[in-house]
Amino acid sequence: EFMIDRLVSKIMESNVFVVSHNDSCIIIDSGVEPDVIKKAVGDKTVEAVFLTHGHYDHCFYALEYQKMFGCQIFCAQQAKEYLQNPDYNYSEGKLKITHFSNFVFLNSNGKIDLKDFNVEYHLLGGHSKSDMCYMVDGEIFVGDILIGRDMGRVDLYGGDKLKMKESLEILVEKNYSIMHSGHGKDNSKSVQDKVAKLWIKFLSR
Repeated sequence: EFMIDRLVSKIMESNVFVVSHNDSCIIIDSGVEPDVIKKAVGDKTVEAVFLTHGHYDHCFYALEYQKMFGCQIFCAQQAKEYLQNPDYNYSEGKLKITHFSNFVFLNSNGKIDLKDFNVEYHLLGGHSKSDMCYMVDGEIFVGDILIGRDMGRVDLYGGDKLKMKESLEILVEKNYSIMHSGHGKDNSKSVQDKVAKLWIKFLSR
């Protein structure tokens, strides 16, 4: 049985998800304070950290999580450009990663088989060049592509209306039960399909 805990950053109001199965877990995004994450993980083994995109509120503590748990960090190849440049990750100079030996960069789409998890990934775009969604046990993690009734901003570095439209179309096609976003609460596929279709219409004008 899979368990998903949603934790919210006190400062940045972004979500981090701890997905547990047996005695292991994976962590999606890394904007929540390390002490909170450590408590949520408890005695479980962290098999990996996954980043949905390269903005600071979703990857600020990535290296601290990595050190704490000794696991690898998976993200889109395109995230590297964001992680090493504070102007692109919007951290006002606070986040600049220069060593990437513990990172695994992903391209387009595929599947990662860990000990207790099969994670499907799909490169999206629209909010940033580095948007990556992940599917675990029929539930999807989409970062800031869709946030409740809103689509993610397309006016930041690497944002793109056309790519956002394509990403929303991909999400409508995907078969999942629950969508977990980078901010706010979880929603069902039926709710998010309606929202996505409205934004697709809006972006098609």
